[in-house]
Amino acid sequence: MTVSVDGLRVSFGRRVVLDGLDLELERGVHGLLGPNGAGKTTLMRVLATVVRPDQGRVRLLGEDSADQVALRRIRRQLGYLPQTFGYYPRFTVREFVEYLAWLKELPPATVPLAVDRALERVGLLDRADDRMKNLSGGMLRRAGIAQAIVNDPRVLLLDEPTAGLDPEQRVDFRELLRELGVDACVLVSTHLVEDVASACTRVSLVDAGRLIFTGSPDELGAAGADGGSGDSPIERGYTAVLRGSRAVRS
Repeated sequence: MTVSVDGLRVSFGRRVVLDGLDLELERGVHGLLGPNGAGKTTLMRVLATVVRPDQGRVRLLGEDSADQVALRRIRRQLGYLPQTFGYYPRFTVREFVEYLAWLKELPPATVPLAVDRALERVGLLDRADDRMKNLSGGMLRRAGIAQAIVNDPRVLLLDEPTAGLDPEQRVDFRELLRELGVDACVLVSTHLVEDVASACTRVSLVDAGRLIFTGSPDELGAAGADGGSGDSPIERGYTAVLRGSRAVRS
């Protein structure tokens, strides 16, 4: 199993954000859905080895992320785009992606080609010499995606990757996701269920820190056949599953 999470619990102070969450992911494109405050970003940060869980076990690429020796090997094979990311404003786009390639310990001789390929895949090769501070919001997001894929990661974690992208760019991004999912385990956290329906092979729905649904987009859509609000089958399935889970909890 590429990603395996067992009994994951994370709290900040007295607030429990993830509560006994179990999740298994293999190669392919996986959508992570849930309302605000459901725990999606915290889960992504745990998988990215940024946040340590209070309880539970996380295995990535067959290795325990709590093992400090294995952690360095894991991080070389990870790609991560957080909701917001820092950068030096005076860096060019190329310098920014090169810097992340260095942090990921890519062999120096391979970096120039890897950077150019990543920028080309997100449509920024012609802006490689622009300074980061001069990019639009959508271009910044694409630069963030480029740094996440520069090392050809085996596990790719993308938190709200289409924020700021225009409709044409979102279509191109979905195609890139499908391409990346051939060889990698890609987890995409988003509020845009259309992106999930179009690009993802599997969907996981989280609410109140727990996994309440996992299956294909079609299976999620079928869950809303007898109820649920929304303009598409997957939206109706999403709302039906959420309401059903909350009714059980109450």
